[in-house]
Amino acid sequence: MGFLEASPDSGTARDQREQGHKFPGTHRLRNSPADVLVFQVMHFVDPSREVLAETLLAAGPDSATLCKGWKTRDLAAHLYLRERKAAVGLGLIIKSLSKASDKATARLAAKLRTADDYAKLVNSFRAGPPPLSPLKIKALDESSNLIEYFVHTEDVRRAVDRWAPRALDEEYSDALWDELVKRAAILYRGVDLGIVLVSPSGPRHVAKRAPVSVAIVGEPGELLMHAHGRTRHALVTFEGQPDAVALLQSAEVGL
Repeated sequence: MGFLEASPDSGTARDQREQGHKFPGTHRLRNSPADVLVFQVMHFVDPSREVLAETLLAAGPDSATLCKGWKTRDLAAHLYLRERKAAVGLGLIIKSLSKASDKATARLAAKLRTADDYAKLVNSFRAGPPPLSPLKIKALDESSNLIEYFVHTEDVRRAVDRWAPRALDEEYSDALWDELVKRAAILYRGVDLGIVLVSPSGPRHVAKRAPVSVAIVGEPGELLMHAHGRTRHALVTFEGQPDAVALLQSAEVGL
């Protein structure tokens, strides 16, 4: 069954946020002097990896994704290789290596000829990086994968006609916000406007300054999707002059 699509302010979306499952592996922390310390060491990447693997397995190898030109088998190959082949990981940030990275991903995806081949690869990804991988360092794992896993999970979930946002635990949403703030200036560098990111719960972040600005309003996960170029699949609203909003909607966003 597909997910019902709803705007952030509709009763359907609100009910789903209130009734939906909490993000696995997290819990609410309140009213204790130790809360901040405990929150700082909470680790979200492992449950994020688990959710992404389950989403890929449920979709199967031939489902669409929001990654242009990729089906789920291509996305699975990408996730597997970026933890095991340095050239593939570097190809995501160094343009001169991007073609080699894309070819390696395509070659591996082509080898996933059966559902069993695909499931085996996804489960290898689910098991985590190999023993000598730098991503075994938790701090690096968090900075490299927290957003990666969230966005790619939604790349699969939202590549259908009917979908709804997940109900995320508050601490997980806070962690996504923190990572978004670190990267926002880079992600919106190609937009010829000032950009202010606004979460309904209160936080605001000036991602880019300019004489004319647009505020993008949404939950942290939705703001992340917009900032990573999934603009048509992000439940956000805009505040600003109509011509500025139109310019933002036509701009290239993301890496």
